[in-house]
Amino acid sequence: MPPETTPPGPTPPEPLREASLADRAVFAAQFVRAPVATASVWPSSTALARAMADAALRTGHPHPAVVELGAGSGAFTGLLAHRLAGRGRQLAVEINPVLAHRVAERFPAVEVVPADVAELGALLALRGIRGAQAVVSGLGWSATRPGREDSLLPVVARALADDGVFVQFAYCWTAWAGPARALRAELDECFAEVETSPVVWRNLPPAVVYRASSPRR
Repeated sequence: MPPETTPPGPTPPEPLREASLADRAVFAAQFVRAPVATASVWPSSTALARAMADAALRTGHPHPAVVELGAGSGAFTGLLAHRLAGRGRQLAVEINPVLAHRVAERFPAVEVVPADVAELGALLALRGIRGAQAVVSGLGWSATRPGREDSLLPVVARALADDGVFVQFAYCWTAWAGPARALRAELDECFAEVETSPVVWRNLPPAVVYRASSPRR
Protein backbone atom coordinates (compact mmCIF):
# COMPACT_ATOMS: atom_id res chain seq x y z
CA MET A 1 0.00 0.00 0.00
CA PRO A 2 1.30 3.50 -0.72
CA PRO A 3 2.33 5.47 2.37
CA GLU A 4 -0.18 7.90 3.81
CA THR A 5 0.41 11.51 2.99
CA THR A 6 -0.51 14.59 4.95
CA PRO A 7 -2.76 16.98 3.03
CA PRO A 8 -1.17 20.36 2.38
CA GLY A 9 -1.94 23.14 4.81
CA PRO A 10 -3.53 26.45 3.91
CA THR A 11 -1.62 28.74 1.60
CA PRO A 12 0.25 31.32 3.73
CA PRO A 13 -0.65 34.99 3.25
CA GLU A 14 1.25 36.59 0.42
CA PRO A 15 4.43 38.51 1.32
CA LEU A 16 3.98 42.16 2.22
CA ARG A 17 4.72 44.56 -0.61
CA GLU A 18 3.64 47.87 -2.03
CA ALA A 19 0.77 47.81 -4.52
CA SER A 20 1.85 46.68 -7.99
CA LEU A 21 1.69 48.99 -10.98
CA ALA A 22 -1.36 47.05 -12.18
CA ASP A 23 -3.11 47.53 -8.82
CA ARG A 24 -2.28 51.22 -8.85
CA ALA A 25 -3.58 51.61 -12.39
CA VAL A 26 -6.87 49.89 -11.55
CA PHE A 27 -7.22 51.95 -8.37
CA ALA A 28 -6.54 55.22 -10.21
CA ALA A 29 -9.04 54.30 -12.92
CA GLN A 30 -11.73 53.62 -10.33
CA PHE A 31 -10.95 56.98 -8.68
CA VAL A 32 -11.57 58.72 -12.01
CA ARG A 33 -14.88 56.87 -12.38
CA ALA A 34 -16.06 57.49 -8.79
CA PRO A 35 -13.78 59.91 -6.90
CA VAL A 36 -16.00 60.32 -3.82
CA ALA A 37 -16.46 56.60 -3.27
CA THR A 38 -12.81 55.72 -3.99
CA ALA A 39 -11.59 58.71 -1.93
CA SER A 40 -7.94 58.57 -3.01
CA VAL A 41 -6.12 58.47 -6.33
CA TRP A 42 -3.29 56.30 -4.93
CA PRO A 43 -3.31 53.12 -2.80
CA SER A 44 -2.11 53.38 0.80
CA SER A 45 1.52 52.51 1.52
CA THR A 46 2.83 49.56 3.49
CA ALA A 47 3.94 52.00 6.21
CA LEU A 48 0.37 53.24 6.68
CA ALA A 49 -0.95 49.67 6.52
CA ARG A 50 1.41 48.68 9.34
CA ALA A 51 0.26 51.60 11.47
CA MET A 52 -3.39 50.65 10.87
CA ALA A 53 -2.82 46.95 11.64
CA ASP A 54 -0.82 47.78 14.78
CA ALA A 55 -3.69 49.91 16.07
CA ALA A 56 -6.39 47.38 15.14
CA LEU A 57 -4.78 44.23 16.51
CA ARG A 58 -3.48 45.67 19.76
CA THR A 59 -6.53 44.23 21.51
CA GLY A 60 -4.88 40.84 22.04
CA HIS A 61 -8.11 38.95 21.34
CA PRO A 62 -7.13 35.36 20.34
CA HIS A 63 -9.75 35.00 17.59
CA PRO A 64 -10.90 38.49 16.59
CA ALA A 65 -13.55 39.41 14.08
CA VAL A 66 -11.86 42.09 11.96
CA VAL A 67 -13.84 44.09 9.42
CA GLU A 68 -12.28 46.33 6.81
CA LEU A 69 -14.31 49.15 5.27
CA GLY A 70 -13.32 50.18 1.76
CA ALA A 71 -10.77 47.49 0.90
CA GLY A 72 -9.68 49.36 -2.24
CA SER A 73 -6.54 47.76 -3.68
CA GLY A 74 -6.10 45.48 -0.65
CA ALA A 75 -3.24 47.43 0.97
CA PHE A 76 -4.70 46.87 4.45
CA THR A 77 -6.33 43.53 3.59
CA GLY A 78 -3.05 41.75 2.93
CA LEU A 79 -1.30 42.96 6.05
CA LEU A 80 -4.28 42.15 8.27
CA ALA A 81 -4.40 38.65 6.79
CA HIS A 82 -0.68 38.29 7.40
CA ARG A 83 -1.01 39.35 11.03
CA LEU A 84 -4.11 37.23 11.70
CA ALA A 85 -2.55 34.15 10.08
CA GLY A 86 -5.90 32.35 9.95
CA ARG A 87 -7.12 33.38 13.41
CA GLY A 88 -10.66 34.66 13.84
CA ARG A 89 -12.61 36.06 10.90
CA GLN A 90 -11.73 38.72 8.38
CA LEU A 91 -14.28 40.55 6.27
CA ALA A 92 -13.53 43.20 3.68
CA VAL A 93 -16.42 45.44 2.61
CA GLU A 94 -15.92 47.18 -0.74
CA ILE A 95 -18.77 48.82 -2.66
CA ASN A 96 -16.85 49.05 -5.95
CA PRO A 97 -17.40 45.69 -7.73
CA VAL A 98 -14.18 45.93 -9.76
CA LEU A 99 -12.02 46.50 -6.67
CA ALA A 100 -13.98 43.92 -4.64
CA HIS A 101 -13.41 41.25 -7.31
CA ARG A 102 -9.69 42.04 -7.50
CA VAL A 103 -9.24 41.84 -3.72
CA ALA A 104 -11.19 38.57 -3.57
CA GLU A 105 -8.88 37.09 -6.21
CA ARG A 106 -5.74 38.21 -4.38
CA PHE A 107 -6.87 37.07 -0.92
CA PRO A 108 -9.11 33.99 -1.21
CA ALA A 109 -9.04 33.39 2.56
CA VAL A 110 -10.70 36.77 3.18
CA GLU A 111 -14.47 37.11 2.85
CA VAL A 112 -14.94 40.06 0.51
CA VAL A 113 -18.41 41.59 0.63
CA PRO A 114 -19.41 43.90 -2.27
CA ALA A 115 -21.81 46.08 -0.30
CA ASP A 116 -22.41 49.53 1.15
CA VAL A 117 -20.79 50.18 4.52
CA ALA A 118 -24.12 51.64 5.70
CA GLU A 119 -25.38 48.02 5.79
CA LEU A 120 -22.61 46.95 8.19
CA GLY A 121 -24.90 45.95 11.05
CA ALA A 122 -27.00 43.70 8.83
CA LEU A 123 -23.90 42.22 7.16
CA LEU A 124 -22.46 41.17 10.51
CA ALA A 125 -25.79 39.86 11.85
CA LEU A 126 -26.22 37.74 8.72
CA ARG A 127 -22.87 36.12 9.46
CA GLY A 128 -23.53 35.57 13.15
CA ILE A 129 -21.01 38.19 14.29
CA ARG A 130 -22.46 39.87 17.38
CA GLY A 131 -19.75 42.53 17.54
CA ALA A 132 -16.45 43.10 15.75
CA GLN A 133 -13.25 43.35 17.75
CA ALA A 134 -11.83 45.75 15.18
CA VAL A 135 -13.17 47.81 12.30
CA VAL A 136 -10.45 49.17 10.03
CA SER A 137 -11.49 51.94 7.66
CA GLY A 138 -9.85 52.58 4.32
CA LEU A 139 -12.49 55.20 3.57
CA GLY A 140 -11.58 58.85 3.23
CA TRP A 141 -13.29 61.41 5.47
CA SER A 142 -15.69 62.38 2.67
CA ALA A 143 -16.94 58.79 2.39
CA THR A 144 -17.63 58.53 6.13
CA ARG A 145 -19.92 61.58 5.88
CA PRO A 146 -19.09 63.07 9.30
CA GLY A 147 -21.53 65.54 10.79
CA ARG A 148 -24.38 64.42 8.53
CA GLU A 149 -27.51 62.48 9.37
CA ASP A 150 -26.24 59.56 7.30
CA SER A 151 -22.78 59.53 8.94
CA LEU A 152 -21.18 56.09 9.09
CA LEU A 153 -19.50 56.58 12.47
CA PRO A 154 -22.58 55.72 14.57
CA VAL A 155 -23.06 52.66 12.32
CA VAL A 156 -19.52 51.54 13.10
CA ALA A 157 -19.88 52.19 16.84
CA ARG A 158 -22.99 49.99 16.98
CA ALA A 159 -21.23 47.22 15.05
CA LEU A 160 -18.34 46.94 17.52
CA ALA A 161 -18.06 44.68 20.54
CA ASP A 162 -17.85 46.51 23.87
CA ASP A 163 -14.06 46.13 23.80
CA GLY A 164 -13.83 46.73 20.05
CA VAL A 165 -11.79 49.44 18.33
CA PHE A 166 -12.30 51.56 15.24
CA VAL A 167 -9.23 52.55 13.23
CA GLN A 168 -9.40 55.35 10.67
CA PHE A 169 -6.67 57.23 8.83
CA ALA A 170 -6.74 60.90 7.85
CA TYR A 171 -4.47 62.82 5.49
CA CYS A 172 -2.49 65.55 7.21
CA TRP A 173 -2.87 68.05 4.40
CA THR A 174 -6.67 68.07 4.81
CA ALA A 175 -6.62 68.35 8.63
CA TRP A 176 -7.59 72.02 8.44
CA ALA A 177 -10.70 71.37 6.32
CA GLY A 178 -14.17 71.48 7.86
CA PRO A 179 -15.09 67.84 7.07
CA ALA A 180 -11.82 66.60 8.59
CA ARG A 181 -12.51 68.57 11.77
CA ALA A 182 -16.06 67.20 11.78
CA LEU A 183 -14.65 63.66 11.57
CA ARG A 184 -12.43 64.23 14.59
CA ALA A 185 -15.29 65.80 16.56
CA GLU A 186 -17.67 62.96 15.72
CA LEU A 187 -15.09 60.37 16.78
CA ASP A 188 -15.13 62.04 20.20
CA GLU A 189 -18.94 61.88 20.24
CA CYS A 190 -19.12 58.20 19.29
CA PHE A 191 -16.18 56.91 21.34
CA ALA A 192 -14.98 57.56 24.88
CA GLU A 193 -11.29 57.31 23.91
CA VAL A 194 -9.55 58.48 20.74
CA GLU A 195 -5.79 58.22 20.16
CA THR A 196 -3.85 59.86 17.32
CA SER A 197 -0.68 58.28 15.95
CA PRO A 198 2.49 60.09 14.93
CA VAL A 199 2.50 61.21 11.29
CA VAL A 200 3.13 58.40 8.81
CA TRP A 201 5.44 60.29 6.47
CA ARG A 202 6.02 57.31 4.17
CA ASN A 203 2.59 57.61 2.59
CA LEU A 204 1.31 59.70 -0.29
CA PRO A 205 0.10 62.02 1.12
CA PRO A 206 1.33 61.74 4.75
CA ALA A 207 -1.34 60.60 7.18
CA VAL A 208 -2.18 59.98 10.83
CA VAL A 209 -4.11 57.06 12.32
CA TYR A 210 -7.02 57.49 14.73
CA ARG A 211 -7.69 54.60 17.15
CA ALA A 212 -11.11 54.95 18.78
CA SER A 213 -12.24 52.66 21.60
CA SER A 214 -15.04 52.32 24.17
CA PRO A 215 -17.90 52.92 21.70
CA ARG A 216 -20.83 54.98 22.96
CA ARG A 217 -24.17 53.27 22.12
